[in-house]
This record gives sequence, structure tokens and C-alpha cells, in this order.
Amino acid sequence: MAPLLQVNNLVVNYGMIRALKGISFTVEQGEIVSLIGANGAGKTTTLHTITGLLRPKSGSVLFKGEELTSIPAHKIVTRGLVHVPEGRRIFQSLTVAENLMMGSYTRKDKAAIARDLEHVYELFPRLKERRTQLAGTLSGGEQQMLAMGRALLCGGEMIVMDEPSMGLSPLLVSEVFEIIGEFRKEGKTVLLVEQNAKKAMSVSDRVYVLETGSIAKEGRAEELINDESIKKAYLGE
Repeated sequence: MAPLLQVNNLVVNYGMIRALKGISFTVEQGEIVSLIGANGAGKTTTLHTITGLLRPKSGSVLFKGEELTSIPAHKIVTRGLVHVPEGRRIFQSLTVAENLMMGSYTRKDKAAIARDLEHVYELFPRLKERRTQLAGTLSGGEQQMLAMGRALLCGGEMIVMDEPSMGLSPLLVSEVFEIIGEFRKEGKTVLLVEQNAKKAMSVSDRVYVLETGSIAKEGRAEELINDESIKKAYLGE
């Protein structure tokens, strides 16, 4: 069976700079796959190209066998591929409940939306408590939970997450990663870009290491977490 997501020889330029130099990788249904690497390695560029925010110079992105590189970003969501961007990007002047419902705007099945909303409130009890509160008044951790909850209300099969732990306290980082682990139990597929390599690897099935626009290493998370060069470069050991 073909992978859920298949990236082939992806080349992306920013003006004269080649940000991605022909990378290829796959994500299977139900997997959590992490992209790790230093700042400027091309991780966010990869996510933006997959979700239609950037156009590649060449290469292909196949999701459920369909080529995505010519489809606009807002239509990619309706195909079942959902992006939780870096910096959360919530609607500050809307309530928590309104933000969550924004995730469901492409869906028609009201009963399924209501079920998913209830499920989000089970996963994130704090969002339920604050559902009438303006999103801009939430803490950073609560805003991250709101961004994740909104992604679940899109009803997609695959969630692409960019730096979910950025700016959070260690306690909240652990909470966010517990929820990502829950996503897997529910059969969601996750592609994760994360600066905290140790946490990312702890929840991942497989890992790709990006270095200056190329994939330098790939493998099972439990193998790479014990790799000496990875420990030195990314795990601070």
C-alpha cells in the first residue's frame, strides 16, 4: 500500500537561495514522523510546501496518491491534511469556542462536528472551562492547545505540526506531547517539526534529520535517539 504522504525530490528556492535540495521522505498511515534539525535546516519550509503555502521549484508531494503542489492551501485542508502553524495563529478576538468552530468550516456533517467538539473538550478540559473567553487572553500553553483542538475539528486524517512546544514551560511541553501521543492512539497521522528533539523522538515512530536543505539521516526513533552524532548535535549529550 502506498504511504499516506509521499514527498519526492522536493526543491524549494527563496530567491537565489536553495532552501530544500531535493528531499524525499514518506509518512505511513497512523505514524508519527518527526523532522529535526538546526534552525535554517529547512524544516518549516518543508511543512509550508506540503500544505500549499509555498510552491516548489520541482518535485512532488502526494497525499493519498493525489499531487498537492498545484492545489491552493485552503483546498488542501479539505483533502484531510491539516496544518498547526508555528506561533499558533489563533483568532485573538474570537472566543475559544468560536476558534474551535473555525476549524470545522469546510465540514457539512453537524453531528460529526458536535462529536469532535465534545472530544476536544475531553482532551483539553481547560478549553471547555474557558470556552466563552477571548482566545487572546489565554496563556501560551492554552493557545497551543486551542490550535491543536482546532486542527482536530478540521476532521483531517493527517496533522502537520510546526514547533508545538515553542515558548512553553517544561510542564506544558510534556502535556502537549502527551496529547500528540493520544492522537496516535486515535489513528491520526502526524508529521512533526520540533526544536525539542528529545521530546519529538520520544513520541515518534520514525525521524528524518534535516541539515541545510538535505536529509542527512533517517531511521526508527528508538535507534536514532541512541546515535552518538544525534546525541551530540541535537540532544545536548
